[in-house]
Amino acid sequence: MATLTVAAVQAAYVLMDRAATLAKVEALLASPEVRAADLVVFPEAFVPGTPIWIDGVPIWDGDEKWFELLADQAVVVPSDATRRMGAAAKEAGVYLVIGIDEREPTGSTIYNTVLYFAPDGSLMGKHRKLMPTGSERTVWGMGDGSTLDTYPTSFGRLGGLICWENYMPLARFYLYSQGVDVWVAPTLAQGDGWVATMRHIAREGRCFVIGVNPCVRVDQIPEDFPDRDRVWRVDADDPEWVEPGNTVIVGPNGEVLAGPSRHEEAVLVAELDLGKVKSARRMFDPVGHYHRPDVFRLAVDTAPRPVVTTFSGPFSDG
Repeated sequence: MATLTVAAVQAAYVLMDRAATLAKVEALLASPEVRAADLVVFPEAFVPGTPIWIDGVPIWDGDEKWFELLADQAVVVPSDATRRMGAAAKEAGVYLVIGIDEREPTGSTIYNTVLYFAPDGSLMGKHRKLMPTGSERTVWGMGDGSTLDTYPTSFGRLGGLICWENYMPLARFYLYSQGVDVWVAPTLAQGDGWVATMRHIAREGRCFVIGVNPCVRVDQIPEDFPDRDRVWRVDADDPEWVEPGNTVIVGPNGEVLAGPSRHEEAVLVAELDLGKVKSARRMFDPVGHYHRPDVFRLAVDTAPRPVVTTFSGPFSDG
């Protein structure tokens, strides 16, 4: 069976600076430990970074400058930014999974999106987060079923969900039904509870799971960032860190293969034996003999939601 070297990149973005963050992505993909991998996974919303103000100020209280930056620096798909990512993946010869703040060419709705690139630099596809969590709903729109895909690779099927989407049982099952072998979970979630979630999904899906977080210190917020003293609410229990990291790689029986890594920028590397996915499904196959399709059905609307609404009037007076 195929073996796979995976690199989970726990790094700091340059907050709301697309060009600088892309330069960091390119530098990391050029590093020897990352180039030695077959699959490289970056964190959630890595380009151009997490809108950290959503947890630092009351909703709608003076966030106009910050949202303006987010809309300006967000990534359009496709664009020069995605072409740079693809070129960097091709130069490194790796499959690349990376989180972005995505904006349509028109409009200002931002989506929490993950991009999948092949080693030839082509964009295989993208996934938009279905349901932003809590304060995330003030900056991110909702995705739809059209991007709930997995992707064939030289080592097996690749797919996953973003952060707390991983708590959505039906979304998980739909990806399991597509035969996912390597599950990616770019995230901002912290603590041991999240590691337990990654272990559960690996054991439930009988797949390898790669959970990847950013790792950003408070002093890495750019000095010239608008209202810098207000943009982040300092955590009394972890005052030096905006995002402390929590990256982990888990095997198909729930065993931790690397991590969790916290409080440092790091690259976790693991060798994955894909034969273990098949052997683990001998006892429990979530969409095979253990699924009971005679009892359960799942319907998924995979039609894309229209971006532009057309009107064929006339308006009603009522």
